[in-house]
Amino acid sequence: MFWYLFKVKLELAIHQPQKPLLLQFIKNKMTKIVVVLLILCANLSQSQEKKNIPIKNIQKGFFVVDYLSVDMPTTDEGFNEIHMGLTGIHYNAYFQKFYTGLGMYGSVRGIRGGFFTLGVNAGYKNNLTNNIFIDTGVHFGGGGGAGAPDGGGAFILPHLDIGFEFKKFSFTTGYSYINFFDKGAIKNQQLRFGLQIPIQFSSTSIENSEKEFTFKELKTSSWDQKPSRTSFMLHLNNLSVIGNSNLAGNTIRLAGFEINSYINKNWFYFVKFDGAYDGIRAGYMDIFLGAGYQFSFNNNNTNILTKFGMGAGGGGGVDSQGGILLYPDISLEHLILKNTYLSINKGFMMSPNSYFKTSTFGIGLKYYSNINGISTTAKDTKAVFKGIEVIVKHDAYLNAQRMTNPTENLHQISLQLNYQLNKNIYLAGQTSFANFGNAGAYAEGIVGVGLQSNYFMNNKINIFLQGLAGGAGGGNIDTGEGLILKPSLGFNYKLNKKIALRTSAGFIKAIGGALSSASINIGISYRLSFLTSK
Repeated sequence: MFWYLFKVKLELAIHQPQKPLLLQFIKNKMTKIVVVLLILCANLSQSQEKKNIPIKNIQKGFFVVDYLSVDMPTTDEGFNEIHMGLTGIHYNAYFQKFYTGLGMYGSVRGIRGGFFTLGVNAGYKNNLTNNIFIDTGVHFGGGGGAGAPDGGGAFILPHLDIGFEFKKFSFTTGYSYINFFDKGAIKNQQLRFGLQIPIQFSSTSIENSEKEFTFKELKTSSWDQKPSRTSFMLHLNNLSVIGNSNLAGNTIRLAGFEINSYINKNWFYFVKFDGAYDGIRAGYMDIFLGAGYQFSFNNNNTNILTKFGMGAGGGGGVDSQGGILLYPDISLEHLILKNTYLSINKGFMMSPNSYFKTSTFGIGLKYYSNINGISTTAKDTKAVFKGIEVIVKHDAYLNAQRMTNPTENLHQISLQLNYQLNKNIYLAGQTSFANFGNAGAYAEGIVGVGLQSNYFMNNKINIFLQGLAGGAGGGNIDTGEGLILKPSLGFNYKLNKKIALRTSAGFIKAIGGALSSASINIGISYRLSFLTSK
């Protein structure tokens, strides 16, 4: 109101003829003052925006490693198969006493090496005493493989456990029931044993992604803490089969990724996923957990890493017996770009009795980052928030071509992780397992890049285009030696700051196989961002 009255009086005065020079002088001065004030206000606003540090959210949860001994059905020939041992790894996030998350299972005992599943978890935990609790929940997913009677792959796995809580971990045991209900024959109840490790991580809204701050600005905030050092690597690996294996003399070519998380400067643990794309018929994959030691020299521009992992693998004609595999390895890596290293590795991958044994040699591209902290000796270092999307979806391939069986639709459960390079470009990794459509052994492991628009229509919708490629096979799906291409176009609909609905359409094409099918999917995207720095 004051400014309006002042403006009216000034305009009236300007149009008075008695003092034109003086009033013109006043008008010019006032204009300059207003401009200066506007500039100062704009700078102040920018400064305040810089000081508006994103709120740090703490998400509590727990990792689970569990084991089931599954009684297998009698074969059509009357053969009584030994039990299949399934080991699972899961992550669950707490929502008060309820939890939800994701998990995978792989065969480590029996004759079904290469049997893998992927699914979602939901459950409830409640303490009976200070150290004893009950844990009840259900796991739903898809998968199979290794010639097992898995039908379409869809299964359900409820459990009721009692747990004993120690200082840094919990031990659980109880009842579980597994049912491959889509025309599968694996249906029985068994004991379940598990190890739970509590974990929590910090994050903020994905809307804060690409916001940059100096360490000085973050020094008095909740982000002023020791960062977690992490690396992510895309790699190609060659397995030269040696020994008495049925594939002796063959070279299996794998594509996959590896994530390292550092305990301290030198020691780290890792998780590694691979899928075959050449050298054998499609369908081989492996998953490893392990630990290693890193030695740095040449002003930290060169690293030597020794690693040992244990996991599960098989499929694609690879006879890994029960599926358990060992993975000793040594790697050499050198800095080529900021935070980015070129890596070469040499090692072995084998079953414990060396029935399946390979000599490994590979190459990779690795990126290092410090997560959710600012502690450093560097001066004037900046940190930036990077967006992450965790996507769970249902895929459908229309009239997916088979090698022998009649063509029909293929359905699968998929997990996709997106890392945003900026607001409009992201890297993507995806794994999928069949759950309906008479192809329970079919699985994918693919990576690629995507482009996405800014949000529009009241900041609710964006459009994305992505292209993925990698290994796939199994379930009588005709993918040749396994290499597939999978482009798609879709959109996200934002439900809130964390959750969005996601849908897309595209096609899948096998290079060297008959699979060439239209694809559609729908899913849920969980969106957040982490603080990253050098």
